[in-house]
Amino acid sequence: MTSSKVDSDTLNELLEFHWMMDMIQTVDVGIVVLNRNFDIKVWNGFMEAHSGMLPSDVRDKNITKLFPEISSEWLKQKLKPVFELRTRAFITWEQRPYVFKFRNYRPITSSAPYMYQNVVFSPLISATGTVDNVCMMIYDMTDAASAKKQLLELQVRENEASEQAS
Repeated sequence: MTSSKVDSDTLNELLEFHWMMDMIQTVDVGIVVLNRNFDIKVWNGFMEAHSGMLPSDVRDKNITKLFPEISSEWLKQKLKPVFELRTRAFITWEQRPYVFKFRNYRPITSSAPYMYQNVVFSPLISATGTVDNVCMMIYDMTDAASAKKQLLELQVRENEASEQAS
């Protein structure tokens, strides 16, 4: 009786793990897990679709070597408090338009050549209590950024027009 209970529990855990992995792969947010050496451990479907690189192409490779637009010194400074203090770090598209230079995949609805991104860096605390990995979550902010830029341009034009009228 005990072995069938264990088998049932194990099966339930495997089923839960499977749907969680499916969720990570299909969510419309980039998920990248990096270790302390900036080697990629997880690369989800969003990242695959926008980079054209399969998880097998990037796993255990250094992110700054695969993406030269990401400065290793900048990333080191950004991730230091995440690893050491176990705090989140954030980047908005207004501070830095993108971390990954992905093409804008909505050229009809947006004039931006690249995907504007917000990025959240979260510490992943291991079972031993250490932070050996960091999760990057990359959000496509292209539509919001384009709308804000259009609004600002419109405001500038209205201000210029009202100054010329007076």
